Amino acid sequence: MPVQINAPAAAFTRKSSYAPKLPGSKSTKAASKKKDEEEGPDSGDVLDEWSHGKALMKPADQLELSDAELKEEITRILTANNPHAPQNIIRYSYKERSFKLTSVVDQMGVHFVLEGGLLHQDSDEARRLMAKDGLPEETGTVESGAELDEEKPETPAKPIDDGGEVEEAGVEDVASKKKPKLTNQFNFSERASQTLDNPQRERSCQSEPPPRANFSATANQWEIYDAYVHELQKQEKNKEKQKAVSLKKDNEKSKKKMMQMETQGNDINKVGKSSRILERMVIQNTFDDIAQDFRYFEDASDEFRDQEGTLLPLWKFQYDKAKRLSVTALCWNTKYQDLFAVGMGSYDFNKQGCGMLLLYSLKNSTFPEYICPTNSGILCLDIHKQRSYLVAVGFYDGCVAVYNLREEGLEPVYKSTAKTGKHTDPVWQVCWQNDDMDNNHNFCSVSSDGRVVSWTLVKNELAFTDIITLSLSGSVSEGLEGMQQHSTACGTSFDFHKQIDYLFLVGTEEGKIHKCSKTYSSQFLETYDAHSMAVDTVKWNNFHPKVFISCSSDWTVKIWDHTIKTPMFTFDLNAPVGDVAWSPYSSTVFAAVTTDGTVHVFDLSINKYEAICQQLVVAKKKTRLTHIEFNPIYPIIIVGSDRGCITSFKLSPNLRKKPKAKKGQELPKGPEAEIAKMEKLLSLLREPEHRTV
Repeated sequence: MPVQINAPAAAFTRKSSYAPKLPGSKSTKAASKKKDEEEGPDSGDVLDEWSHGKALMKPADQLELSDAELKEEITRILTANNPHAPQNIIRYSYKERSFKLTSVVDQMGVHFVLEGGLLHQDSDEARRLMAKDGLPEETGTVESGAELDEEKPETPAKPIDDGGEVEEAGVEDVASKKKPKLTNQFNFSERASQTLDNPQRERSCQSEPPPRANFSATANQWEIYDAYVHELQKQEKNKEKQKAVSLKKDNEKSKKKMMQMETQGNDINKVGKSSRILERMVIQNTFDDIAQDFRYFEDASDEFRDQEGTLLPLWKFQYDKAKRLSVTALCWNTKYQDLFAVGMGSYDFNKQGCGMLLLYSLKNSTFPEYICPTNSGILCLDIHKQRSYLVAVGFYDGCVAVYNLREEGLEPVYKSTAKTGKHTDPVWQVCWQNDDMDNNHNFCSVSSDGRVVSWTLVKNELAFTDIITLSLSGSVSEGLEGMQQHSTACGTSFDFHKQIDYLFLVGTEEGKIHKCSKTYSSQFLETYDAHSMAVDTVKWNNFHPKVFISCSSDWTVKIWDHTIKTPMFTFDLNAPVGDVAWSPYSSTVFAAVTTDGTVHVFDLSINKYEAICQQLVVAKKKTRLTHIEFNPIYPIIIVGSDRGCITSFKLSPNLRKKPKAKKGQELPKGPEAEIAKMEKLLSLLREPEHRTV
């Protein structure tokens, strides 16, 4: 509804000023009288100015209007419509499925908003503020205070006869109790200005709605189960990829740092070498007690143990990112005796994933010297005897590869593929061979597919040659059109003779050991019915050319003479045997590990029936030992477990004791003495027809 406002054509402004105190109370009269006496005649002029009426101040630029113009009425009509509001807003109507002009327009507009800070003096908030500022609280005006003063009875201290004296006494009493001056509550002035607001404009657009489609399906329990299984598999694959990527990034960073160090010159290389030496010095100081035990400690209690020995724990090697992997291979470097390689993978074939190649040094047990992640789990490895920077590796997916530790990058320099004759089943063991006639490096491998393959490093590829294909004896079946089909045996381990290059042994999953030759690819030289379960390890003796050892998950370790089809020694260890190894210093000493976490050390020259050391070396009951290796120089062994941990132990004096010489007799030394010591034991067990003269 329009509103009519009559406004005068002229306006006047008033100058704000302070208002005087209001008279009316006795206290104010007495105070003013006393003040007038003190100020003298000049104060009267001031009061005269205040007593005059307030004059209106006329601005100098005010328009001079006539009486007719002053009496003229000016009518203004105010409406609630916003002149700046848009009138052409278009929106999409889902009901009619088209764009429509909207009829509803927002007419509201805010021109000015100002928040004040005035408080009424009688309000609770004003009292709190005055109390906070230390001002006295006054609840009434000046006049109300005067009325209260009039109502109070006056009781003078002394009787006074004259009325004038009473009045003077009251004035003095009021002056002594003078209250603070009250300020006028309306004594303020404010100035404000308002600029023109720019008109507001709104722009909006609305896209077409997305296309719709009806979907319907039925879900049963099997579909829901399959969806969950598929999602779990995706999550596991993503986790494995993330681990592999993180490991690659770590290695790439370390490689980049090394490259930067190399490119910056010889001085920086010296700094890098010195920093590594410094790191090893710090670690050696940290583990000084272990280093002292490794060098100098000899267990004096062996003299009272009746030829039994012990294992002294030394360093533990474990990489944080390989805790969930098992130690599947161990190999010492023959050139750098403190360096050894570790293959990481998994023996749980339902949970296969990535693997890792690690190199540790006894000088630094806290972190590997070399880290190389692999896409498939590693099951075996071997370091070249002369060229210690070449490492041959066998994988679970059937591939074999060769890593060059001198070159940069994490990829192998050689790797087999389906085109180059890779194995179709896991590769269980690899072994370097002597260079061929063309001085090409080569190595051999055995796999569960029954093939024993020789791999030659030719330029940038691996050339393969099948040495022999394992077959089950007596299991030849007639196929189509009368063709004979030989069922293949699964190879699990092999070892080449130390002196005769062409002679080698192959252990199978069926528990048999075949003696083979590189020159005969169609038949075996001999077959031994060795074990009732798979042959995990078979190894030739380091000294005696006729003796080899084997172990299996049937709890037994057997020592053989390859000229006799029956074992010479059989030891039952009361648990599945994971690995066995000959010592490098004696032909009669060997060690084995079992899945119950026990290390067994035998010396046939001391005891032919029992181990001279049986020691539990794991803290957790569920931890299984997988591999064991002797150091070629130092009297220590390393043991790997399925938790990714490698532990080193020092052999006590009884475990590496040499026979004492009689008075006036000198014992032979060297390999001939070790051969004679083993031959003496075998001669006691051989039948007369098998004894050698």
